[in-house]
Amino acid sequence: MEQRISQILEKYVSGVYFPEIHPTDVVEVLILTFLIYQVIIWIKNTKAWMLLKGILVLAGFILLAMIFQMNTILYVAKNAVAVMATAAVVVFQPELRRALEKLGEKQFFSSVVPFEAYKEREKFSEETMEGIIKACFSMGRVKTGALIVVERAIHLSEYESTGIYMDCLVSMQVLINIFEHNTPLHDGAIIIRGDRIVSATCYLPLSDNMGLSKELGTRHRAAVGMSEVSDALIIVVSEETGAVSTASGGYLDRDITRDELRSHLQGIRSRKPETKKLAAFWKGRLKNGKKADE
Repeated sequence: MEQRISQILEKYVSGVYFPEIHPTDVVEVLILTFLIYQVIIWIKNTKAWMLLKGILVLAGFILLAMIFQMNTILYVAKNAVAVMATAAVVVFQPELRRALEKLGEKQFFSSVVPFEAYKEREKFSEETMEGIIKACFSMGRVKTGALIVVERAIHLSEYESTGIYMDCLVSMQVLINIFEHNTPLHDGAIIIRGDRIVSATCYLPLSDNMGLSKELGTRHRAAVGMSEVSDALIIVVSEETGAVSTASGGYLDRDITRDELRSHLQGIRSRKPETKKLAAFWKGRLKNGKKADE
């Protein structure tokens, strides 16, 4: 019986190649899988999808030229590849930049090597949070439009510089006064960093997402656009309906309640950086760090 099994294995398996797998090979496959997945997600969520379809059409055309030996077309295509690649980088520079920013937002590398283990972004207080909530729903009752950007990890200096510099504590009265009709600062967005308003009348990028409802105006599209290029939480008060909405990560949560807005803001306040735990572990203080987090 054993001889029979041995003969079968020699007959069917002897010609099959079984590569030797090393731990580095597994790591390499995982890294490539992660990068390919991120590229696919980037292509799906940006105008690069149209570029990909155009490339596929050109590839099909070039394949036909190869089959029918159209040498002139093949010569032109061969010499145009470098120019087309450079043009694609120039045309899709904003999307490529955002893709790299998204990659930088991942906490995989920072959790392994805590470069900023003890650097923590200033967070707003309970009073600031309640002031934002009260102001938003007070403005909603009288249909006063508002656009509020709550900064998180990504510093919004380039958008802050488009507005008028301010340095004042956040309060319900200040927010309502800023967005009151016919006041000098009511047009545009304000940026909140920690407990302070740092800039007003800021210009925000508009979203190119064609899936957004046609009912949405410029204020909502600016909120979604800002959430696509940063990790900020953007709060919108509709001038037409008085509804309060939030935008984060490219998604718009429309007509939310007071408790839902509090939950969004509380999520920012209670979020703790993972690198802090790892750094404490490296210094032998993991147990104390966990107690502090609790």
